[in-house]
This record gives sequence, structure tokens and C-alpha cells, in this order.
Amino acid sequence: MNQSRSTRRRFLLGTLAAPVVLSAACTRAAGKETPAEKPANVTIEEFDAAGGTLGKVTIPRIVKSDAEWRKQLDNAAFVVTRHEGTEAPYSGKYNDNHADGIYRCICCDTALFDSKTKFESGTGWPSFWKPISSSNVNELVDNSLMMQRTAVECRRCDAHLGHVFDDGPDPTGLRYCMNSVSLKFVARA
Repeated sequence: MNQSRSTRRRFLLGTLAAPVVLSAACTRAAGKETPAEKPANVTIEEFDAAGGTLGKVTIPRIVKSDAEWRKQLDNAAFVVTRHEGTEAPYSGKYNDNHADGIYRCICCDTALFDSKTKFESGTGWPSFWKPISSSNVNELVDNSLMMQRTAVECRRCDAHLGHVFDDGPDPTGLRYCMNSVSLKFVARA
């Protein structure tokens, strides 16, 4: 009798929770364009190894299948960049990185952040007060987890990088909270 009640209770709770989980997943996906709906070309700003701008260029958007991304990325980077995952706080290799250089997209090598804008946020993720160029990132409404946030992705390959919040330091007041596995650090030349 107790086992029957327990099984029934789990079934009822599961039935009630399913629409909430499904709703959260659908809300996130609803505002996001599919690769076919996005333009074939993007304009980004290129940077040299010293962090100097090389100007803006219009280049093809990088679109690959999950199978192609899996061949290129380790599992953690694949889950975060291609399926909007999040690494555990304080687990990423760049959280405590204080070296001078440029943080690039792990998927396509686009310059994303300069170490000169990195700061200690105390959140457990590498945080920056601005991207190296607003031309290199997209900011999208993210309604997952029953809250509204702003997701940040690479403009060239649509890799999920993290989120931006309005609790950062001057001069922008922003905190670009990024996943280490979505980044590749290159020391300044």
C-alpha cells in the first residue's frame, strides 16, 4: 500500500512538473532564430595578437552540425557552447587567470574580450565589463529558468558564451559573466 501511494505521488508530481520544465525550454528556444533564419554573412571586428583592431570585415557565418561540433570540441565545451549549458562556478580555468591577453571563441577564434576589461566578480566565472567589440557578440533575451536574463553569444558561430548582468563595475556597470570552456585565452604578443 505504501509503495502504491509513493508511486502515485511521484507520477502526479512528475505530471505537474513536466509543463513547467517544457515551458522553460520552449521559452528559451522561442526567441532564438534557427541558423537557416540568420544571415549567411556577419560583420565582425578583427584584432591582432596585441589586441589592436584590424577593422571590420564581413565574413561567412560558421554553421556546423552537432556531429561536426562534437569532433571539434570536448564534451564540456560542446554542451556549453552548442546547447547553452553552464559550467560549475569556480571550476573554469580562466576564473583566476590574470595574464595579459585576448579571450577568443573556442569554436571559431573570434576575439571576444580583452584581459584589460576582466575583473574579480566573486561569482566563480570569468567576468568582463565589456566585450572587445560589440560587433563580435550578440545579446539575446533568455527566459529560461523562470527568469529573464540576457544571454551572450559569439556573432560569427552562435556559440553560447554566458550572460550579461547590470551589476558590474564602472565605466559600464556591466558584468559579462562567461564560461571558461567557451573561451580560448591567447597571451598578448
